[in-house]
Amino acid sequence: MNFLLDTHTLIWSILDTHKLSSKSHKIIEDPKNLILVSAVNFWEISLKYSLGKLVLDGIKPDDFPKLAVDSGFELIGLTANETSSYHYLRGEWHRDPFDRMLIWQAIQRDLILISNDEDVKKYEEEGLKTIW
Repeated sequence: MNFLLDTHTLIWSILDTHKLSSKSHKIIEDPKNLILVSAVNFWEISLKYSLGKLVLDGIKPDDFPKLAVDSGFELIGLTANETSSYHYLRGEWHRDPFDRMLIWQAIQRDLILISNDEDVKKYEEEGLKTIW
């Protein structure tokens, strides 16, 4: 199966695996699953780090792409179609633009989003598949 990591899931899977649910941890560790990490994740990490909203012990945001690849994750970018059609996603359930873009990307690519965010789960009505 194909999964997309929410940003907190990416951070925890690399730096603090005990914060993952047992189900999420099993999915991420299963070599049969394709675990994807979006450029959006790295953008969010970098922005929050630069604003002082994210503390990383001993690593920098620029280390995350290599750490993700070393963890067996596949990196994906954003397409012009994903970014230009983003406006179709309902805005009233979640205001965070990073989460909303990850939600939209997961819907557009038919990926299961691994997230512990309750607001993200509201988008299941819009076709999002989530798991935690």
